[in-house]
Amino acid sequence: MSTSTLSRTTGLTAARAARSQRRGPACASSPEVFQDVLVEDPPRGTMTRADRDRQTRLVGQARALCEACPLRTTCLYDAVVRHDVAGFVAGTTVRQRNEIRRRLGIVVENEDLDTLAGVIGGTRQIDHDEVLRLRRANPDETLEQLAHRLGCSLSTIKRHLRRERQEPTVRRTVSRPMPVQVLQVTAAVVSGGASVRRAA
Repeated sequence: MSTSTLSRTTGLTAARAARSQRRGPACASSPEVFQDVLVEDPPRGTMTRADRDRQTRLVGQARALCEACPLRTTCLYDAVVRHDVAGFVAGTTVRQRNEIRRRLGIVVENEDLDTLAGVIGGTRQIDHDEVLRLRRANPDETLEQLAHRLGCSLSTIKRHLRRERQEPTVRRTVSRPMPVQVLQVTAAVVSGGASVRRAA
């Protein structure tokens, strides 16, 4: 989409559209659009007519900026296949991304940010996979540091790592869709079209 079309469609000035393309992703250079509560986390109840009109205008601006963004395909693929993110991303809402995942048969596991950030776990049971994930994410840390992150003893970490050496965990291979498949299903979902399903 050209800058003049983008400006006409969204009411953005040509200078602002050019600025957003120069600085990187449009979402980073237009926070007043993408971080507005009506775009990022729309209210679930009824809205006033003024709020609905404002939301429609902001979503139109966000969608046009996303369509013009050179990172849109990568951003969309990551938001659908790799990470469960909130807000308006790559021209899609959370609900639309959930529908895209459903149609493609994708399940995105929630990130265990507490473990990766080192939040101490208290008296909870330490999961074997959790120890292995943390070790892979922090290969340069000592076993004592990993134990501290998980809030467990050093012997617990050693026991899980020893078990992995003796009986390696068989990893599931996850079949991911191609970016073109994600784009096709996204087009169908955003336009409200018929279901495009992943071949089994």
